[in-house]
Amino acid sequence: MGKTAIILGASGLTGGLVLKKLLDDDRYETIKLFSRKSIGITNSKISENIGNLLELEKFKDDFTADEVFCCIGTTAKKTTDKAAYKNIDYGIPAKAAKLAKENKIKTFIVVSALGANVKSNVFYNRTKGEMEKAILKQHIPNTFILQPSIIEGQRDEVRSFEKIGIKLFKLMKPILLGKLKKYRAIKAEYIAQAMIYLANTKTKQQQIISSNNIKEIAINNK
Repeated sequence: MGKTAIILGASGLTGGLVLKKLLDDDRYETIKLFSRKSIGITNSKISENIGNLLELEKFKDDFTADEVFCCIGTTAKKTTDKAAYKNIDYGIPAKAAKLAKENKIKTFIVVSALGANVKSNVFYNRTKGEMEKAILKQHIPNTFILQPSIIEGQRDEVRSFEKIGIKLFKLMKPILLGKLKKYRAIKAEYIAQAMIYLANTKTKQQQIISSNNIKEIAINNK
């Protein structure tokens, strides 16, 4: 019998790549998607749960799986209200981790961000840091927190700031060496590949993985 995976954020860049890879992965029999609307893909592996993710606890009975891939995130441009922003970037992953713990899911993998820090003066970084803390508090045996730098990939939406950032980081690449390598832009493809590899590597430990190490994991374990 194959495994069951949960994906939060399958309509986004990284989550969409995770979904695509899991659909092609014979180890997985069922992929449960939790989202506010259908992603519009018909596949016998997919089971969609449609509703308000800000009330994720209402999905508790269906929130069962071997692994959770949490790729939820918004942007300051899309969600200008800070309270609403925090409800998404902190609230949804934190609730997902709590449900995973309650339903005895052993593996939880979440996309955070480089610079996440509960003590940061930057709202975005502080929110991500608080999210990481809430997830680690659940003590799920196999917990992986990925901290990518700016993410490269083909998005449906236009993100002008990210496009500028990616171009800047590419220009800076020759000087981002040693400890600075983690600041290089990273392809969403590498993040998705690393997440699936980690999900199938039972370590029984909690790990925070920086951007350059995400890429190494992906390249070395295709």
